[in-house]
Amino acid sequence: MPGASKAHFMSTQPQPGTKAPDFSAPVVGGDYAADSTLKLSSLKGENVVLYFYPKDDTPGCTKQACAIRDGWSSIAKKAKVFGVSIDSAKKHAKFIQKYELPFPLISDEDHAIVNAYGVWVEKTLYGRQYMGTERTTFVIGPDGKIKAVLPKVKPDEHLDQVLKALD
Repeated sequence: MPGASKAHFMSTQPQPGTKAPDFSAPVVGGDYAADSTLKLSSLKGENVVLYFYPKDDTPGCTKQACAIRDGWSSIAKKAKVFGVSIDSAKKHAKFIQKYELPFPLISDEDHAIVNAYGVWVEKTLYGRQYMGTERTTFVIGPDGKIKAVLPKVKPDEHLDQVLKALD
């Protein structure tokens, strides 16, 4: 739309205490076979961690995913964990295999989930502005409501922040 600002298309992030936006999307890895679909509402009764990240196989995203992998025994007892990016399920499968990730990744190629969770934002790199996924994590309680929002997480601190939010 001419004259419309990019901000107009960005939605706000759901806040603690509000119902987590439901979705149905392709998922690969963990307990999910290729060509599986995950509906968030099917996980009611469980703690769920949705961590949004920009792109498979980039330095920060790899560090973040491997930290979760390395802390898997601590986190798996407390919650179902899903990484979410706009990469394809095929790309996710390669990323999972390459780094032996024990948890599933959700493919959001149509940007429905990043928009619903308000993490598709305008970013700036070397003075260039572009739209991308903000590294943000949502902890969802068994009642389907947002328990915690961890905005702009740093890959090195992510696992500890998630474990603390689950306590």
